[in-house]
Amino acid sequence: MTAKRRLIAASRRMRELSSIGWALADTAHPYMAQIVPMRRCNLACTYCNEYDDHSSAVDLAEMERRIAHLGKLGTSVITISGGEPLLHPNIEGVIRAIRKTGAIAGMITNGYLLMPDKIKALNEAGLDHLQISIDNVMPDDVSKKSLKVLDAKLRMLAEHADFHVNINSVVGGGIADPNDAYLVSTRALDLGFSSTIGIIHDGSGQLKALGADERKTWDAVRKLTRRSYSRFNHFQEAIANGKPNDWRCRAGSRYLYVCENGLIHYCSQQRGYPGVPIAEYSVEDVKREFLTEKSCAPNCTISCVHQVSYIDHWRGEQANAITPGGAGHGADSGLVQIQ
Repeated sequence: MTAKRRLIAASRRMRELSSIGWALADTAHPYMAQIVPMRRCNLACTYCNEYDDHSSAVDLAEMERRIAHLGKLGTSVITISGGEPLLHPNIEGVIRAIRKTGAIAGMITNGYLLMPDKIKALNEAGLDHLQISIDNVMPDDVSKKSLKVLDAKLRMLAEHADFHVNINSVVGGGIADPNDAYLVSTRALDLGFSSTIGIIHDGSGQLKALGADERKTWDAVRKLTRRSYSRFNHFQEAIANGKPNDWRCRAGSRYLYVCENGLIHYCSQQRGYPGVPIAEYSVEDVKREFLTEKSCAPNCTISCVHQVSYIDHWRGEQANAITPGGAGHGADSGLVQIQ
């Protein structure tokens, strides 16, 4: 790692630690929001329903307004998802809007549109984190997000990216060879990236137990990768075994999902709840949802929501309750990630 990258990484880490400290001190602000500037995707993975093949990009000025409101709510991390966000004609402007609020800027992408010039533009815009999910070694009818296709993109990222890169491999969801996840993870680590493994959930974000071969690969990849705080309560272990978890979901409060229409939802799997325009979402809404129990939580596999909620696992007993309707859309953001 170059001196420049070490300096950038150290600064990013300090901002992350500061955000966690603030989250521990104050519960009345979101920690993470995922925002969709582009529902259209250039791929059509069979397990994913979080995309279409026709939508237009959300206008940059409108994205700036939405992101500014997330900033007013005190959101610490804003991650761009989709669809495929790199299809947005001014994705760098979206990133700059995030950084303007002081938030940490992340992106989930399939990686197909990455080129050296684009990577450098993302550097200049201030991107902090980028994640690519790679589903198999060779493309097949389930997914074209293969190591064979994307390895050249990974080498470009290793050479040019100043931001942190995570490569997520997957098991479940019709992936033909579970061992592919191990090969993807080892390649990611060889290139100097972090690596996670995901369990693909069902169509409503609910858990499905791993088969014997999937479990073997899952265990092998976990041994390769570094530990993360989310392991401490065995959340992922229960999911792998098809068992429910007892936890306090803070979706709608610590975690927000902002769709392309500018509505706030619990997550990509429970769209329609609460379904409020972002411009109308207030601190009072954040406080209410913090104390609202969601009936879908025990069998949920949405790792980003769980990990954000875990900050407050020891406080804020939930007195309210709601049964979301299960809009049901599988996406990269719905993967259970193990670091």
